[in-house]
Amino acid sequence: QVQLVESGGGLVEAGGSLTLSCAVSGATFTVDRIGWYRQAPGKLREFVAVIMRDGSASYIDFAEGRFFISKDNAKDTYYLQMNNLTRDDTAVYYCNSYGFKNGDSWGQGTQVTVSS
Repeated sequence: QVQLVESGGGLVEAGGSLTLSCAVSGATFTVDRIGWYRQAPGKLREFVAVIMRDGSASYIDFAEGRFFISKDNAKDTYYLQMNNLTRDDTAVYYCNSYGFKNGDSWGQGTQVTVSS
């Protein structure tokens, strides 16, 4: 089993930055990739970014160049740095882990609100 706890959300003005954290515990050695997703009010949950075990990363087009995913292996913590935020980035952001052995796990989410 893998447990995920997100933090770092909050209220930020448009154009500002936030860094979200995802602390991973439990069977961390089974994790093959960590992804960030978001869900805005009235919309489906959507993919934002993913980082693989080898450190390679991928982003959805709206995140490319503005958001950066990274990890600290020593702390089993993953980050999503978000820059130049707009009101369209307002959503609950979720951390997801996937591993062949344990499948998917989700955190509880952290709210990001961007004001104009």
